[in-house]
Amino acid sequence: MSLIDRECVRELLQSRHADATLVFVRGDCVVVPGAEVDDAHKGLVIARRDDVAAHVPAGPLTDATLDGLAHRLDNVVRDLGA
Repeated sequence: MSLIDRECVRELLQSRHADATLVFVRGDCVVVPGAEVDDAHKGLVIARRDDVAAHVPAGPLTDATLDGLAHRLDNVVRDLGA
């Protein structure tokens, strides 16, 4: 079972916040502005939009692209011990 899915990645990439950050909190992925990530949650940061966007090929976002990114981010979550 995946902890991060394509909708988490889509929400991160399409967030209106310039500093959008994907955080894993209580079993859920949550996209918040980077400025709202407090000390208690810094260790739960999975990725920032700029980091993920660097791995998005030119052109429209496809489900396959989002699924690939979600798989990579899911591995990050699991490495954190979720």
